[in-house]
Amino acid sequence: MDHKELDVWKKSMDLVTEVYRFSKVFPDDERFGLTAQIRRAVVSIPSNIAEGTARKSNKELLQFISIALGSLAEVETQYLISIRLGFAEADNKVVTFITAVKKLLLGFRNYVRRS
Repeated sequence: MDHKELDVWKKSMDLVTEVYRFSKVFPDDERFGLTAQIRRAVVSIPSNIAEGTARKSNKELLQFISIALGSLAEVETQYLISIRLGFAEADNKVVTFITAVKKLLLGFRNYVRRS
């Protein structure tokens, strides 16, 4: 299975782009704080999907899907923190991508479990 053909990987790559755009307006003194943290977490999502699909077993793939889901939860939390702290305005595009990636990851997990 080639990860680049998976809708969940493609959509998570789109989420990376949106989070980078969203976090570009964070204060300069957050460059090594929340900016770096949210960007690291969002990059982890498609990275773990890619690594999981390269593994030999569904058990390993499921572990990497779980890690990707955890990273997505981090991104969502950090997104909400950044709004609460006034670093950025709420962004429906980011929320839409987070929701879409979550649905796709859960669907992918269910598909792998049934295989």
